[in-house]
Amino acid sequence: MISRQQALKDQILHDFIETRAQLIMAASCLEAAEQDRVYLGSWSVKDLLAHLVGWDEANLQAAQAVLAGRLPAFYQYRDRNWQAFNALLVAKYRRDDFRELLELVRQSHQQLVDFLQALPAEQMANDYGVRYRGYKVIISRLLQSEIADEQVHLKQIQEAFVK
Repeated sequence: MISRQQALKDQILHDFIETRAQLIMAASCLEAAEQDRVYLGSWSVKDLLAHLVGWDEANLQAAQAVLAGRLPAFYQYRDRNWQAFNALLVAKYRRDDFRELLELVRQSHQQLVDFLQALPAEQMANDYGVRYRGYKVIISRLLQSEIADEQVHLKQIQEAFVK
């Protein structure tokens, strides 16, 4: 019988992989002019994809920090909607070449997925004593937040570009 922790891990990985696949598909269907068109505040789809790469890397580092009992480094940038951190990520990972950017999105995601798949299920849900302003920071919650964010972004792309 599958444990609750294993079921949670399996569900998170499924949702994470499926949501990202849908996002990549939606972005890949856009014409070149649409890829650069600002549609989300000051962001284009290329900016959004850079944001995803950055959060993949941030969450990989965060998972490693949590396992070591440390607060993830990105919390130093915590502000309304993570605006400062997101701006740093977009500046660092944005590429003008759409194919290159999509490959970067796939690679960063796969690297995080590979790390997560190798983790024992209990480590994703364990409390390692990491707190941020009283909030319990655990790996499964970090990933559930990323999945929710990506689902919102998928809907935003669909609403902005689907005719």
